[in-house]
Amino acid sequence: MKTSNPVLARLGQAAERERATGYAPAGPYGQPGTGQPYPTQAGHPAAPPTVAPMTVDDVVVKTVTLLGITGLSAAAAWVLVPDSLLFGAWIGAAIVGLVLGLVISFSRVANPALVVTYAVVEGVFVGLVSKFFEVVAGYQGIVLQAVVATFGVFFLMAALYKMKVIRATPKFTRGLIAAMVGVFAVMMINLVLSLFGVDTGLRSGGPVAIIFSLICIVIASLSFVLSFHEVEEGVRLGLPQRYSWTAAFGILVSLIWLYIEILRLLSFLQGDD
Repeated sequence: MKTSNPVLARLGQAAERERATGYAPAGPYGQPGTGQPYPTQAGHPAAPPTVAPMTVDDVVVKTVTLLGITGLSAAAAWVLVPDSLLFGAWIGAAIVGLVLGLVISFSRVANPALVVTYAVVEGVFVGLVSKFFEVVAGYQGIVLQAVVATFGVFFLMAALYKMKVIRATPKFTRGLIAAMVGVFAVMMINLVLSLFGVDTGLRSGGPVAIIFSLICIVIASLSFVLSFHEVEEGVRLGLPQRYSWTAAFGILVSLIWLYIEILRLLSFLQGDD
């Protein structure tokens, strides 16, 4: 089985090794976590246990689960965090979420507990950002508009991918990853400059800010293509079922990024009214 994605290729090889060799559970036939194959009573290796491969349905269920956790966490943060602590909690959740996201992204194994924790933390972040725009800044109805627009874009991209209008070719993947890295670098530079009182105009609500938000929205939307491709390739490679959590994590990251950018753009547009 071959794939152009080196990460998926590595995971596919790991899946093949896992199917070829079993791991003994607690009890008389081996110790947990030792990687010892299952022995028979005669001392010869027995057939390894079946490793259930991930399916598209697994990814859908995990994605819906993570969205539900994120939504509940967002609602709780909206209600429980007072306005006086809004900014501090917002920044704290953003930093913790970034660290968790990097750990999950560069991890060699799927960690459902870590992914769920990320959903909880990002829910706090999303809830506080939403409360700021809707309540503190006074943009009535902006959260509902952003939610509808976010899922509208998601389903549109899913339809385009399903109809093969957009495919994750190697050239497309390289270009999109380069664009994502570039945008992230610009965001970091803008953040550092803002700490020193330098206003670049990227987040001030003017024409430059609107154009930058539109660019971010386009890139975030196209990132779904990479997520859909990873799910498709993961199923084809027969990755273990637990990797559906990793695939769902990728979709959740894109959804949150897209929602925040749409929320920001709507605030710019309403501010011009």
